[in-house]
Amino acid sequence: MESTVITVETGSRPSVTDLTERAFAFVKGRGDGLLHVFVPHATAGIAIIETGAGSDDDLLAALDEVLPTDDRWQHRHGSRGHGRDHVLPAFVAPYASLPVLNGRIALGTWQSICLVDTNGDNRTRQVRFSFLAG
Repeated sequence: MESTVITVETGSRPSVTDLTERAFAFVKGRGDGLLHVFVPHATAGIAIIETGAGSDDDLLAALDEVLPTDDRWQHRHGSRGHGRDHVLPAFVAPYASLPVLNGRIALGTWQSICLVDTNGDNRTRQVRFSFLAG
């Protein structure tokens, strides 16, 4: 298995960051297999969604409705409502596995690989790309 870690700056507000081009660069020329994308953080996830047409903003809005930033959370360190960030990985998993065919990720036309980060307290994330040859 081949693996690398990239650093992603997500900023101080909830964000959806497109990782697709960096993932394509990682698998380029590797043949057939599986790409596994993993974020080793307790407050971020990986989503396969359309970007650029508003879906990324819609996702953040939906997460705000399901996981509001208020004082209901028992986990209370960090900024107000930070407990919701620790619940996020139960809704947006911290990983995704994707088929790679002939050195290209087999995504659908409008699909992108995205890092979802609602935690403005942690502005820098690590993401691990792993390739398992098939």
